[in-house]
Amino acid sequence: MAKHNILGKEGEKVARNYLINKGYTILEYNWHSSHKELDIIAGYEGWIVIVEVKTRTGYTYEPPEDAVNQLKINRIAKAAHHYICLYGIDEPVRFDIISVVFENGIWNIEHFEDAFLAPYK
Repeated sequence: MAKHNILGKEGEKVARNYLINKGYTILEYNWHSSHKELDIIAGYEGWIVIVEVKTRTGYTYEPPEDAVNQLKINRIAKAAHHYICLYGIDEPVRFDIISVVFENGIWNIEHFEDAFLAPYK
């Protein structure tokens, strides 16, 4: 596995542990729908929370959360729609982003709750 893929998987693990410590229940992770993936699907206070995790080493020219562009949002929303329909989910859904940066041996986490809305079509 490529070094950046290993970092990404570690970042997702750090994000899952962070969410568990905040009282979230991890329902799924790395859930695939065709060619789309949802990093984390969690339950929290009656909500289904779809979490996109962005991991980096150090702070580069842009914050990791800025990598969640409109194309990525559309893919996440389509995969989330598939998951919700497949499992007959009736709870409200929210989309979060967790930015994980590994720098100087320390994991820095930023959690952006309700970071974006699913596009309406």
